[in-house]
Amino acid sequence: MSSYRAAVCTELTGPDSIQIQTREARPLASGEVRIAVKAAGLNFPDLLMTQGKYQFRPDPPFIPGLEAAGEVLEVASDVQSVKPGDRVMAGGKGGALAEQWIVGDSAVSPLPAALSFAEGACWQTAASTAWHALVERGHLQPGETILILGASGGVGMAAVKMAKHIGATVIGTGSNEEKLEAIHHAGADHLIDSADQNLATKVKALTDGKGVNVVYDPVGGDLALTATRAIAWNGRYLIVGFASGTIPAFPANHIMIKTYSVIGVRAGEGPRRDPELAIRQRAALRDLADKGIMRPHISHRFSLTDAAQSLGVLERREAIGRVVVEMTTSS
Repeated sequence: MSSYRAAVCTELTGPDSIQIQTREARPLASGEVRIAVKAAGLNFPDLLMTQGKYQFRPDPPFIPGLEAAGEVLEVASDVQSVKPGDRVMAGGKGGALAEQWIVGDSAVSPLPAALSFAEGACWQTAASTAWHALVERGHLQPGETILILGASGGVGMAAVKMAKHIGATVIGTGSNEEKLEAIHHAGADHLIDSADQNLATKVKALTDGKGVNVVYDPVGGDLALTATRAIAWNGRYLIVGFASGTIPAFPANHIMIKTYSVIGVRAGEGPRRDPELAIRQRAALRDLADKGIMRPHISHRFSLTDAAQSLGVLERREAIGRVVVEMTTSS
């Protein structure tokens, strides 16, 4: 078996704990696929895992990375879905920040011709979150209006593109001019600074006083409570994550008075618990990927040796769209 390099989290102290180590490849078990990783896409949970703050809390040492794209090196004897040489995307609970990654065959899908390795490496997690939130949980309809918090982040920008694909009017928030410009380029109809004290009032003005039908919130914190004041009667509030680091407490009396629904979104766990949903979601995502919908905006590219710095970009909130770690200079 060959050896390979990997970015290893050695302590739960954040990006500074990342070390590049050489590991020995292990034999494949039944149903497994070995991938030569070409690019790995970073997600906010990767940062949180290095800090011990994510709901899935692996003990060090572990290799972060939830998704990657590359070429199949080897498959177990019982795997029929892919073969060596296939260009693929893959997802899992960790391990992507390495030159090789072993995943189950069900976690592997063909890399669409519409996407490069770098794009494919950061497509699945954000796209599945946006689809699951807006279609399966939020039931966003053409002609409705949606407020997307943290719209310059990976899952936020995917939601902007998915909402426009559905036919909704999109209001996106961002924290500076560069991020707002990227949100506009992604397709948002209206832009609001997330720090604007009059955010709720401005949203009401953009919706003829009605408020938005749906709020998509991967941020949490104080901004979440501000957004509830901008929601319409019978609206839907989608809880996607807590990138702010603060979990908000929603006032039950306000939810009752405005009769809006607060809906949790877990794009990975939902399909794991519901096989029919898994089939439906996989088919929908395959179609969207083939069409190049939700093509990611990549603001930062790093080599594997600079994996700690790449996570630091997430920690400092500098990313616009996605951060990618490439094993080679080509994508």
